[in-house]
Amino acid sequence: MTNGQLAQRVDSLEDYMKDLSYQALKTERELARLSLEMREFKDEMREFKDEMREFKDEMREFKDEMREFKDEMREFKDEMLTFKEEARQDRKESNRRWGELANKMGTLVEDIVAPSLPRVAKELFDCDEPEMFAVRMRRKKGPNIMELDAILVCSDIVLINETKSSLRSRDVDELVAKLETFDQYFPEYHNRKLMGVLASLYVDQSIINNANSQNVLVMDMGDEAMQVLNAGIVLTGG
Repeated sequence: MTNGQLAQRVDSLEDYMKDLSYQALKTERELARLSLEMREFKDEMREFKDEMREFKDEMREFKDEMREFKDEMREFKDEMLTFKEEARQDRKESNRRWGELANKMGTLVEDIVAPSLPRVAKELFDCDEPEMFAVRMRRKKGPNIMELDAILVCSDIVLINETKSSLRSRDVDELVAKLETFDQYFPEYHNRKLMGVLASLYVDQSIINNANSQNVLVMDMGDEAMQVLNAGIVLTGG
């Protein structure tokens, strides 16, 4: 090997060592940068975990608050249901006493039953404006007299009410018999459908059964006003 060749190889080796040194330094710097980024990433992850822990704590507190709120709402609903039931019972008791007082004073028809007939006519027979509505109606034909506690006339139906302090099964039969002779006393309504309406403060189920079989409506005192107990016969036609 000549001196020139040796010198060339030495120069090549020096260049290689310089390049290797440069690469090592670059790698060291890159590792340092990566180490710094990893440290920053770990710090960020630690902060994220802390934030997540705080978030979980807040969510736990929120859930506890929501649970307390739901419990309070449940208690409030229970109190409102209790209040409504007590108010309903008070109203029902008040109506019962009012009905009994009206019954004793002989004004059960005028004060309790009759005011409910227009509502019944509207709800069951779509009668918005009765042609005629009267209480204590009397109509004479020869020596005979027909007395009606209340009568309400619509365009296609006539409601005939009989009110009793205490209903008996035979009251249904007597009202049906009265309906059969109604045209004789009120011929002007001969082309209208007749519907008997029995009313009392309290009605036994046996009375309702008999009324159903003869297509007669029955009312008694509800929570707020008189209520029809067998409105289904209107839909089924008895």
